[in-house]
Amino acid sequence: MSMLTHDGTAMLGRQLQRIRNTPGLLILTQTMPITMLLFFGYVFGSALAMPGEEYRSFLVPGLLVATAANGIMTGMFQAAQDVHRGVTDRLRTLPISRAAVPLGQSVADVLVTAAGMVPFLLVGLAVGWRVEKSPLQAVGALGLLLLFRFATTWIGIFLGLLTRNEEAAGQLGGATFILPLLSNAYIPTEGLPGWLRTLAEWNPISAVTTALRDLFGNAPVPEGAAWPVAHPIAGSLMWCAVLLAVFAPLAVRRYAHGEG
Repeated sequence: MSMLTHDGTAMLGRQLQRIRNTPGLLILTQTMPITMLLFFGYVFGSALAMPGEEYRSFLVPGLLVATAANGIMTGMFQAAQDVHRGVTDRLRTLPISRAAVPLGQSVADVLVTAAGMVPFLLVGLAVGWRVEKSPLQAVGALGLLLLFRFATTWIGIFLGLLTRNEEAAGQLGGATFILPLLSNAYIPTEGLPGWLRTLAEWNPISAVTTALRDLFGNAPVPEGAAWPVAHPIAGSLMWCAVLLAVFAPLAVRRYAHGEG
């Protein structure tokens, strides 16, 4: 464990330095959620039954979770880039823990995500979003959000090691934009057809989004929803545990054994 902690910290430093050297990508990932909040909040908000400010309060948690789900895309691209450029093969020859490299990447991604939440939440406050419950519940909501980002990053790392090509990973990662559309991140699911509502509510994004709305006090838990949405905190923790239990070992094993 001490070896993993030491090596993981070293890989965390490497990953943070890597992010620092690509400011364009960092700025894009920070500004995109703000752009979507302003666009969806003022364009879609006028077309839905919810008044504009109410919809923006509904939207902020959804965009936070949609951004967290983008851990799949960033994790996939960075892992595939390292493989494609031969960095992973060089790291694999070093006498370090096999879990250190993917762990360092995932922790660095969570830290950057946490920093990126600050300007987004400030803009959210400016357009009418508020925390209606206690500060402790709000902190719990943000902690749950970062846990979900951590879990989705492991999915991306495994897929990036699997594709082994940064161009293919970029194209495949771009397709992940559809995941929030098949959830309650942007619109309520109550008005969807039965089969589509079931599909959306078993999407992990829906459970985490509902949990954040409940903890922030932005919207009540919908009635008659599927179990993960009807019990959003338990459902979110369940999904995070399942994703980590499946994809973290797969990513470590794939990194350790390479193409084999």
